[in-house]
Amino acid sequence: MMCTPPPSHRAPSVGAWLCAVLLLLLCRQVAPQCPESCHCAWESGTVLCTDAGLREVPEGLPTDTVSLHLERNFIRTIPESAFSDLPHLQDLYLSHNRIESLSPGALRHLSTDLKLLDLSHNLLRRVSREDFGSTRAKTRLYHNPWHCDCNLQELVETLNLEPETVNGIVCESSELGGAGEHVGQPLVKLLDAGVNFCSLQRKTTDVAMLVTMFAWFFMVIVYVVYYVRQNQAEARRHLEYLKSLPSPRKMPVETDTLSTGI
Repeated sequence: MMCTPPPSHRAPSVGAWLCAVLLLLLCRQVAPQCPESCHCAWESGTVLCTDAGLREVPEGLPTDTVSLHLERNFIRTIPESAFSDLPHLQDLYLSHNRIESLSPGALRHLSTDLKLLDLSHNLLRRVSREDFGSTRAKTRLYHNPWHCDCNLQELVETLNLEPETVNGIVCESSELGGAGEHVGQPLVKLLDAGVNFCSLQRKTTDVAMLVTMFAWFFMVIVYVVYYVRQNQAEARRHLEYLKSLPSPRKMPVETDTLSTGI
């Protein structure tokens, strides 16, 4: 009776190894990535980049981010496309940074579902209503060195400011009044007291329009005077030319006719 040896375990082939490596690579590409220095809680869609020493908004943020925490970093500016790939963003925390300016349209790409925008404790001085787009999120702007002017007034009157923080929007400098007249005072209280930072801008615009109209009127008058004088000079030259022409002499036939008649 012949005995057959037990089947031996075969080593995985090269093709199997290649398939396993390709699967791992594909899984890594499909799986969402979390930016370096950040922590991502995938279940809640929260990305924590707090106290990470960041100097700019990190790239490669997960597209399903719901709540983004960038507090207490060294960010100085917000580029235009910083949040353009975050369609589900609802809470954006940017407080305690060094933000001095917002790029044009930097906040226009924010999701319409945004509920909270925190820009408090930064270095913002001048912003405009256009910088914020059409966001209706509850906004925090307190503890910034604001320059109170017409742009800031229009912004405050447009944004959905968090009620308990509006008194923290204090004038570091002012467009109206003497030196230091409005410094250290909350903007909202100044507006409630009847201060209008847009009145100076409107007066300046009116004066500019009057100056422009006067300049055009003056140019028209100068042109009319010049035109009349040129025509008068031309008329005098034409008249002098006619006077310089020799007067027409009488024809001989006419002379004979007159003599015969006499």
